[in-house]
Order: sequence, then C-alpha cells, then structure tokens
Amino acid sequence: MLKRLANNTIIRLVSGVIIGLLVGPYLNDIILQIILSTKHILGQLILFLVPLIILGFIVSSIAKLDQKSSVIIGFSLAIAYVSSIGAGFFSGSLGYSILPWLDIPSAATTGKALPTMLFKLDIPPIFDVMTSLVLALMIGLGILWTQSKPLEIAFDHFREIVLLLVNRVLVPLLPLYIACNFALLSYVGTIQSQLPIFLIVILIVILAHIIWIGVLYTIAGIYSKKNPWEVLKHYGPTYLTALGTMSSAASLGVALQSAHKSKVLKPEITNFTIPFFSNVHLCGAMITETFFVMTVSLVLYGHLPDMGTLILFVLLLGIFALGAPGVPGGALMASLGLITSMLGFDDTGIALVLTIFALQDSFGTACNIVGDGALSLMATAFNERQQKREAQ
Repeated sequence: MLKRLANNTIIRLVSGVIIGLLVGPYLNDIILQIILSTKHILGQLILFLVPLIILGFIVSSIAKLDQKSSVIIGFSLAIAYVSSIGAGFFSGSLGYSILPWLDIPSAATTGKALPTMLFKLDIPPIFDVMTSLVLALMIGLGILWTQSKPLEIAFDHFREIVLLLVNRVLVPLLPLYIACNFALLSYVGTIQSQLPIFLIVILIVILAHIIWIGVLYTIAGIYSKKNPWEVLKHYGPTYLTALGTMSSAASLGVALQSAHKSKVLKPEITNFTIPFFSNVHLCGAMITETFFVMTVSLVLYGHLPDMGTLILFVLLLGIFALGAPGVPGGALMASLGLITSMLGFDDTGIALVLTIFALQDSFGTACNIVGDGALSLMATAFNERQQKREAQ
C-alpha cells in the first residue's frame, strides 16, 4: 500500500513538471495571470502551514524525550552546522581545482519579463519560520522539564491536526504548485536560454550535491552501524518534490512521510529532526552558493577569492544558513549582505549570482532535504546510545 502511494506521488509530481514545461511557451495574458495568481496563493498557503508544521511536530517530539536525552537538540544543531560548512569547504576545494581551467561565460541572457500580477492574495503566517522554530524549542523544553501532561496531550492533538492538514491540503496541492512554477520558468525562457550558458558550472554543482549526499549517508551508516540505504531508498518522492518546489519548507510534508517509512528511523526522533533540519541544514545551498560566488568572482572581477577570505566566508555562511528560511533562495537571500561586504560584489555580481543560483535552486534544495535523512539517522543512533548509557 505504501509503495503504491509513493509511486502515485512520484507520478503526480513528474506530471506537474512535464505539464508546466509544455504549456509554458504558449501562455497568453489571461492564462498567465491565472497561473501567476495560483502560484502566489498556493505559495502563500504553503508558507502559512510551515510554522504550524514546525510547531506541531517539534513540540510534541521534544516533550516525549527523556529529560537527560534532550541534549539531542544540541547534537542535531552541531551536526547540521558541521555538514553545512563541510559542504562549503568541499565546494570551495572544487572551485580552486576546476574553475581556473574552465572557459566560463562572461554574461547571461535574460528571458521575457513576467507581467505584474493583477490579483494578489497574501496569507501571512502567524509567525515566521525562525520564530516558530525557537518557540517550538522553548515550549517543548518547557513541557519536558515541567512534565506537564495536559500540555503534552494538547500538543499531541495539535500535531494530529497538522498531520491531517499536510496529508489533505499540502501534499495534494504540491503537483499544481510545481506545474505553475515550471510553466512560468518555461514562459520566461529561463530553461531554454539561460541554462546552456552555465551548463558546465551547474552540472559540476549538481554532481557535487550527489557526492555530498553519498558522503553524508556513508558517515551516517558508519556512525549508526546501520544500512543507510534503508533511509535513502524512501526519499524518491521527497527529492522530486524538492526539485519542483525549490523549497525545503514546501517539501516538509513529503519528507516526513519518507522518513516514517524507514525501518531504521524512529518516528519519535524524526518528527523532531526532519522539521528541524529542514530549516537549519542547508548543505546543498552551501555547495551551490560557495561555488557560484567563486565563479562570478572569476567572471566579473578576474580572480578567485583568496583562501583565507573564503574560509571565513564559509564559516559565517554556515551560521547564516542556520537562520535562513526554508523557501526558494532562502540561504542566498539571507547572505546577500555577507557577499557584498566580504567578497566585494557589486550590483552586477549580485544579479549574476541570483540568476545562476535560481537555475539550479531545486537541486540544491533536494540535496538539503535528502541530506536530512542521513542526519536523522545519526541523531537516532545518538539517542539510542544516550539511552543505553543511562540504562547502565
């Protein structure tokens, strides 16, 4: 049954991508306005649900932890940061090794401009992602330390409501949201005209994403002493969702479904780690942004950043990534000030980084969200070891 549901999810997601790409070039003004408004409203609805998902799952999960094992929160934050800066250093080493030998284009063509949206319905979330994350941590720890059973039961019920919203609202709407995204990309001509320009660079980055996912799952398997394939094999629908939405937040519901199917992950741990890592673990974005800022620096300014500057940039970028929202381009938007102040990029440099980042943002997001499964395996093993130590 679960396999059939997963296959249906994959079919719907792929269908959304294909339909969007096919209809994009033929959109007229009326249909274009409908798609623009639909995409905006669906995106607003997704962003509205994300803080509720974080609050519902994280509070309930933390409250069920043993008080002494609440250290898993610090462990999860630490491995997310280490993975992110590790991905950045890996990307930087690739940049220094490969970029000087590539004939990199010096400019990118622009596609058609999208018209102004005539109908715009904003649905502001109750609070932003980081506020919900910190609030969930504080409430969860408060319930854990006070052992307040009434609050624990209340948030368990709230979690069930959120889970129903994910399964009956978020997941069914994702294929339509994906189709709208790809239709607009196809209409603008981003895929047709811009992709060939930086094709080599983008392919290198995508390959780096795949390698880093392999590194994470290998390390997770060694640390946990369990087969990491038992986690990775369930992440097909999640990967495709991330490709279509370009948002780890929008992929959160499917990611939870994938994690729950694994035999080596515990739901009481993944209900906390998956929403947590979706907001603080951005290894794919780190690989992408590090490699692309090096590329743009070489293209526009004729040199790569010196190693000391890049090391500091990656260390600080990892901190910025911890606070970046799980929305398309969130890590890049959060770190634009870092790019201008440390690397000295001007408006042209920022515009070029934004352009090529957007072309592969979906692959970076997919790397982020699939990598979360590896970190969840580590967190599960860490929790099990903590429980064994306490039992001795």
